[in-house]
Amino acid sequence: MNIKNSPIGFFDSGVGGLSVMKEAISIMPNENFIYFGDSKNAPYGTKELDNVKNLTLNAVDFLLNKNVKAVVVACNTATSAAIEDIRDKYKNTVIIGIEPALKPAVKLKRKGNIIIMATPMTLKEKKFKLLMDKYKNESSIVSLPCAGLVEFIEEGILNGEKLENYLRQKFKPYLNANIAAIVLGCTHYPFIKEALSNVIGEDIPLIDGGLGTSHELKRKLIEKDLLNDSKEKGKITIYNSINDNKIIDFCYNLINIKI
Repeated sequence: MNIKNSPIGFFDSGVGGLSVMKEAISIMPNENFIYFGDSKNAPYGTKELDNVKNLTLNAVDFLLNKNVKAVVVACNTATSAAIEDIRDKYKNTVIIGIEPALKPAVKLKRKGNIIIMATPMTLKEKKFKLLMDKYKNESSIVSLPCAGLVEFIEEGILNGEKLENYLRQKFKPYLNANIAAIVLGCTHYPFIKEALSNVIGEDIPLIDGGLGTSHELKRKLIEKDLLNDSKEKGKITIYNSINDNKIIDFCYNLINIKI
């Protein structure tokens, strides 16, 4: 089998990484994609570090057993916890991680705080602290841990009063001050952009790392001569650790693909 035709593997702690894979599909429609969501163990962001490392390595093994040509860890928490271990273990595989898209938020040079929404684990890991230090002299950056938000999204609650009340409570200290931008530092969060805009206002930029990560993936595939040269639309297969058709259907709906 021509390795160029092999699928690209995407992994997340649940359904969140679909927001990244959706961007990758838009710029590489002829690629084949396999997605694995570990919703059975979601959320990762409130777990112990070693637990997240083990879950992530198991997920990567699952994808590699499907003969993927590259792996995208489309989960900020898993990237923070395990990306170095994965790259050490699989030196000959293209491995792409994700981190909060702070750089584009800083480049906007808007007045006020840049608020980074993320899971508690992402915000306390060394990788995130290094990212914060890089831009601390350029902007006022506030980290906002959002324990409980992933659960809303995993349950399919993407809008409505209950979710908006949660967000309103989280943003209460900042609603009367200038907000320059909001960085969505968890791949689940792009799915609740509408609810978030209802709470904070539609004029505040919401920035996520999905498109940037997808462009980095494409660049790596070109560099390694692994880009699929098929002219046909690629195949998309979704797996989830909750082996239930309901969540699989939900996943396909999130990326607007009919099965």
